[in-house]
Amino acid sequence: MAPYVEVMYQLMHETPLQLQALLLLFFILLLHLATITSSRNKAKRLPPSPPGLPVIGHLHLVGDLPHVSLCNLSRTHAPDGLMLLRLGAVPNLVVSSPRAAEAIMRTHDHLFASRPPSNIAAVLLYGPSSGIGFSPYGEHWRQARKLVTTHLFSVKKVQSYRVARLHEVKQVMARISEAAASNAAVDLGETMNAYANDMVCRAVSGKFFRAEGRNKLFRELVEANTALLGGFNLKDYFPRLAILNRFVSNKAEQAHRRWDELLETIISDHEKNSMHQENGTGEQEDTDFTDVLLSVQQEFRGITRDHIKAILMDIFAAGTETSALVLESAMAELIRNPQLMIKLQSEVRNNTPRGQELVEEENLSGMKYLKAVVKETLRLYPPVPLLLPHLAMADCKVDGYTIPAGTRAIINSWALGRYPGSWEKPEEFVPERFLEGGATAAVDLRGKDFQFVPFGAGRRICPGLNFGLATVEIMLANLAYFFDWELPAGVKKEDVDMAEVFGLTVRRKEKLMLLPRTHIAV
Repeated sequence: MAPYVEVMYQLMHETPLQLQALLLLFFILLLHLATITSSRNKAKRLPPSPPGLPVIGHLHLVGDLPHVSLCNLSRTHAPDGLMLLRLGAVPNLVVSSPRAAEAIMRTHDHLFASRPPSNIAAVLLYGPSSGIGFSPYGEHWRQARKLVTTHLFSVKKVQSYRVARLHEVKQVMARISEAAASNAAVDLGETMNAYANDMVCRAVSGKFFRAEGRNKLFRELVEANTALLGGFNLKDYFPRLAILNRFVSNKAEQAHRRWDELLETIISDHEKNSMHQENGTGEQEDTDFTDVLLSVQQEFRGITRDHIKAILMDIFAAGTETSALVLESAMAELIRNPQLMIKLQSEVRNNTPRGQELVEEENLSGMKYLKAVVKETLRLYPPVPLLLPHLAMADCKVDGYTIPAGTRAIINSWALGRYPGSWEKPEEFVPERFLEGGATAAVDLRGKDFQFVPFGAGRRICPGLNFGLATVEIMLANLAYFFDWELPAGVKKEDVDMAEVFGLTVRRKEKLMLLPRTHIAV
């Protein structure tokens, strides 16, 4: 109680007499409410919590890197991995151990399959229930998810984009080769972001994706979405103070209008092209995501044009930055560990036929170390360290604790990947742990092993998992095949900073600038 008394003392000496009585009543009310809440909580066995403050709860304990501060708080106050925090007016269950993650995403998955309301997501995504990622659990979500898993992200559909992926990889190799010829450093983050964006754009809108610079506009809008969805939204924590958050809502509305104009143009282009093909006057093109969504729309009850736009926006947001961040983090760790880079390059070059222009996807099956590098990168640097929150749809018991309905469950994927009980040397980059004979060789990233859930698990697992892995693996293989990599003059491997900046996704704080040297054998 000491902090409250000190604050009260200062206010009583710094405010006019007329306000002192009101402030005194206000603090008495807060203390009364805190006492009532405490007595009610004692009647239930709630998960442990650190000491909080009136009104803001535990918001002051969440630092600039929430995934790190929440992990540290859990290890101090909730070693079993279940911790209850009150962020503003909202109760949050922080999940930081594999056992706790399994309880939420498998044992009680049916109760935690929904999403909490998000004002910004509702503005951007044509209402609270139009997309997939932020949509609450219900019939629309089931229909939309079935649509994308069956028609957009099936293994067969992902494989059908191999030629497109290879074409985009070839363009990146050509640009890096130009830099190598002029002895210029390459901004790996920028280069990988452009590649991932173009790959998603191509899959979504086919031949239309570079028309009038649309790929660059998509990238700009994805960055706007990331900033808005990953920022602090007052209404999410203090629902009754939403009027104070009007500035953020206005920015979301502006972004939505720009998205809508672009998506409407792309859909119209596809409809016109489809009509020309039916009339025999248009060229036959490979089908892209937009074609597929329009063609199967009638099969799925209640899927409207706005729903299609929201689904496309979801795909852009989920598929661009995440793949780019994994590639950049992998290259950063490899340049910091030259022996691992050499090991990867040796495997890639030995498994690619001599004289072949590019590493192709059929060559990847023999590249076990490549896949281990990708998994280890996802373990240490999950691009979404705090998975999108789940929502308890009813009161339930989890490991003996009472979890009230309406509680948000925050799965700390970053903490799970570094959980001391699951990993040897959890803070070190050791791809060998995933090879045959390694301590965690059998651990999978597809939602079956809860110490490693970079894509989530259960009903809410990311449906684009296969598409994302294919995008990352083929690019990383070709970066290792084509070039030898060096740091710029005067920069040592110890100088490569892995510090992060938090948002909806977590990106590197410092740019990764590398010098490419064309490999002689290529």
